[in-house]
Amino acid sequence: MANFESLNHYDHSMEERKILIIEDEKKIADTLKFGLSEHGYYVEVAYDGNIGQRIFLAHAFDLVILDINMPGMNGFDLCKFIRQQNNNIPIIMLTAMGRLEDKVEGYDSGADDYMVKPFEFKELLLKIRVLLKHVLQQHLPVGTRLVAADLEMNLDTMEVERGGKKINLTAKEFQLLEYMLRNKNRVVSRADIAINVWDTDFDSNTNVIDVYISYLRNKIDKGQNSKLIQTQVGTGYILKENVH
Repeated sequence: MANFESLNHYDHSMEERKILIIEDEKKIADTLKFGLSEHGYYVEVAYDGNIGQRIFLAHAFDLVILDINMPGMNGFDLCKFIRQQNNNIPIIMLTAMGRLEDKVEGYDSGADDYMVKPFEFKELLLKIRVLLKHVLQQHLPVGTRLVAADLEMNLDTMEVERGGKKINLTAKEFQLLEYMLRNKNRVVSRADIAINVWDTDFDSNTNVIDVYISYLRNKIDKGQNSKLIQTQVGTGYILKENVH
């Protein structure tokens, strides 16, 4: 079904995005759990629609991957139920049912995306990232000023200051810092940065993101008592507002 890119295992202390997989084919469900865990997601699995419903009600999730033909509640009914409980959570239907009528019913039930088996894991991963990015953007700070500690970004004038001192950034450095400020105090992975700043899928063979983080550190943190941009080993980076 898929070849998983080899990334470092996530740190359980990070703020993970939580995914619920409801899929009665155990091999597929377990393989998906392994692959998504490798990419830093926390994953719960249910092999039955009724059990999936109970798990969904018992825990908070950021996204649901849902089969249609399952023991217990079927995927269409479960999708409608989930949508009634949470109108914003992304739902991806992953099923062998590929007829147009099935897709229409899936979308009408409340699914945000519909994938037919067999599928490419990398395509699923990309869809997950896009849907989570859309949800995250709905909750990002709005306005023309982004602030963390004594660091301030003005989106109207495109100016950045720290401690009242102006900092000159390139266009890409500005984009990267803006993304980190909008996600301050939250770990962002290299894959998150690649998708949101470079608009591309993550390439584990390149160090361009690490290079630009280094550029930012030299301009933002060099000579400062508190270092705002910090590395979370094996997971990514975090711009911490409260640094001791």
